This record gives sequence, C-alpha cells and structure tokens, in this order.
Amino acid sequence: MDAQTALFQRHRPRLFGLAYRMLGTPADAEDVLHDAWLRWHAQDTAALDDPEAWLVTVTTRLALDRLRRAKSERAHYTGPWLPEPLVPDAERPEDELERGETITLSFLLLLERLSPDERAAFLLNEVFDYSHAEAAAILGIHEDACRQRVHRARTRLREGRPRFSVDGPTRQRMLRRFIEAMKQPDLESLRALFAEDAIAISDGGGIVRAVLRPLQGADRLARLYTQIATRFYSRPDVRLTIVELNGEPVLLSWIGDTLASATWIECEGDHITATLALRHPGKLARLAAVTKSRALASLH
Repeated sequence: MDAQTALFQRHRPRLFGLAYRMLGTPADAEDVLHDAWLRWHAQDTAALDDPEAWLVTVTTRLALDRLRRAKSERAHYTGPWLPEPLVPDAERPEDELERGETITLSFLLLLERLSPDERAAFLLNEVFDYSHAEAAAILGIHEDACRQRVHRARTRLREGRPRFSVDGPTRQRMLRRFIEAMKQPDLESLRALFAEDAIAISDGGGIVRAVLRPLQGADRLARLYTQIATRFYSRPDVRLTIVELNGEPVLLSWIGDTLASATWIECEGDHITATLALRHPGKLARLAAVTKSRALASLH
C-alpha cells in the first residue's frame, strides 16, 4: 500500500462515520468516500499542511451536497423514511470509533429533523469535537453562522429526544416482552405495553405493504400488532432473531430465508413509546447477511 492510500485508510473510519451520520445509509456513505478518494488521489498531498482537515472538509461537503439532493427525493418518498443500519459482517473493527448514542438508529432518525446545514454543523461540533471556528472553516461559513446552526440543531433535537434515557438491556427486555405478547396476541396485553401516545412508523418504500403514515395511540397500535401477530407470527416458517445493530437491539423477522422486517423500539419506563419497522426490501437485502452467530437470541 502506497503512502497516499495508507493515509486515506487511516482516516477512513472517521470519514465514514461522518458521512454515515450525515446520510443515514451505508451505501450513500460509501459513495461519498469513493468520491473523496478520487479527489484525494488526484491531489498533491505533499503540498497539504493538514491532510486530515482536507479529507474531512471534502467528505463533509460531498455529503452535504448528497444530503440536499436526498432531502428533495425523500419529500416524494412513499410513506415514512427510516435510516438503514450498518451490516455487522461488513463493518471494520475500527468503525467502533466515536460511536455511542450518536450512531443509534433512533438518533439517526432524530437527525432528520435538521436541515442539511444544521446537521453538518452539529455533527462536526458536537460529535466529532471540532470547534465552531474549525467547523466553520470546513463548511466555508463565518464562525457566528456556524454557532447559530449548532444552537438551532441542539434546540430541535432537544424537542425530539425522549424525556428519559433508556439503556440497551432495558430496550432488549422490553423488546422481548413485545415478542412474547406477539406470540399469543391479546389486545389488552399488547395495549398494556404501549404508552398512551406511542407511535408506529414503518418504511416499506412503496414496494411492500406498510403503514403509509405514522400511527399513534396505544389502542391503534394494539389493534395493528394483534392483526400482524395473527397473520404473520403464527406461520410455521417464521423465525425471529434479536441482534445488536448500531448499538441497540433490533428484532429481525424472517420468512424462511427471506428477511421480512427489522424492528427497533423506543421506551420510557415500562412502556414502549415507538416501534420503527424497516420493511424496504432494498434496505433489508444488505441486512440479510446477519447470521445466527451474531444473534443475541433465537426465538421460536
């Protein structure tokens, strides 16, 4: 490996982490890194005072341009749009760098509340620890403008955050309770799991059957999942697996060898406040590589 390639690979985890948080899909993040690599390969790197700053700047601006286009496309998306998890087998060990809460699917969805410019400024400052002056230089704006974007982003995210933080083991316990209730569906038992204002979001992309608008209320969610359990979970070829994706437990539902959905939840105390089901076949295809050996549990 030549020195130029080695230097790019050394910074790749940070660049990928930034692009993925900006865009919410691994494929788009990889496309951004490919474009950044082409520009890096054409660059006289010996003339650069700070190669990392150059790479972060190029990656951020490429991701920002792609996110602006994606925002326009998502406005015409059929039904809700959900972020796509990272595939465990495709991840590199160093990609664990700078993870924590900011890589979870729930947080990636929360970032959708922000404009592209706010998202870039927030991630650079709050997640990747660049000062307002450094982030402003990367974005090509004045420092005061960067500070304002970060402030607006914090405010928007604060409004959307759960009132109480729930750890991974608690989410896994609640996810298991949800699965047990689905095995023997009972309207009252399911309703007791949900908070009064609980919401269900499903991303089918207009390709497969899914709820086209967020469904809200414990009664409505209980009826929805009673129907799903009766029609789906009673099938003999259905297999359920819990895996950890992006640092949180996710329920994978398989029909034979086909991955039908990936569902994660948000909780508050002993109640589920949100269910988020990824059903888009294109997004699930990349997750189907998850094997039993990566599972936290296999449920029959």
